[in-house]
Amino acid sequence: MGGSKVFQIVGYQNSGKTTLMEELIKSGKAKGLQIGTIKHHGHGGTPFCPNSDKDSNRHSLAGADISSVEGEGTLLIEATNNEWGLNDIINVYHHFSLDLILVEGYKKSCYPKAVLIRDEKDLFLLNSLTNVKAVISWIPIPNEESKTVFLHKQLKDFIDHFYNEIFSELDSCK
Repeated sequence: MGGSKVFQIVGYQNSGKTTLMEELIKSGKAKGLQIGTIKHHGHGGTPFCPNSDKDSNRHSLAGADISSVEGEGTLLIEATNNEWGLNDIINVYHHFSLDLILVEGYKKSCYPKAVLIRDEKDLFLLNSLTNVKAVISWIPIPNEESKTVFLHKQLKDFIDHFYNEIFSELDSCK
């Protein structure tokens, strides 16, 4: 794999993933980074065109140098395959000169990630997902000393933490 660092933002629908992606993109671009984004179209169906999926379009509008959306085997960069795995897409992105690849979705993948928790029913994600580097929650999370936790109103604090602490340690599936 190439030299791009990979970080995931995961959580369920309406947990704030795309808003967080936008802020990470804007902040990274302000630091002079080249950033690509990958969005998993997890709501079923094939994405039709880059502007039809409003969330991936938000990635481009926030300043992503390259963005794509994947759903049901279609990766928009208009390429089809029987199934696009996250590693397949990341390998395509390594042909671009990117400092950071931000991934929205693909909860089960092994890359370092931040998990967004909207309510109590999402708490099981904290024990079922791997490589969690931070949690951003809409609710207080008791007894979670093993993970760095931010409330959703502390996005700026998380972004500072990401670029000051997490970014320098990013690799791949470690």
